[in-house]
Amino acid sequence: MSDLSLGDAARALDVSVDTLRRWDRDGKLETTRDEGNRRRVPVSEVERLRSHPDRHRTGDALSTRNRFPGVVSSVEVDGVMALVEIEAGPHRVTAAITRDAVEELGLAEGVEATAMVKATSVMVERGS
Repeated sequence: MSDLSLGDAARALDVSVDTLRRWDRDGKLETTRDEGNRRRVPVSEVERLRSHPDRHRTGDALSTRNRFPGVVSSVEVDGVMALVEIEAGPHRVTAAITRDAVEELGLAEGVEATAMVKATSVMVERGS
């Protein structure tokens, strides 16, 4: 489909329908009209006005987007805590989780698992 309804275009752009009407009136948005005289927005206009690329969806009830599927390479349990290492492609992710979580998830070497990272702070080191 090459045209979107005003509502669908508004959702895609994360703005209100009234904003799209105003943009159309001000010449910022090009629209067409269907046989019922309703505004239609070409997909190309939505792509032009989108301020950011489509984000991938988690496909889950969790909000975490940074997911590293892999295989557990080691589990070290000590008291009530455990360190779990997951080989995720070229990355190794180490998580400190509870012993209960290890047991409930059945984590052991060779088990497929996904590390999900949600942090308020990410540090970056520049390569040499």
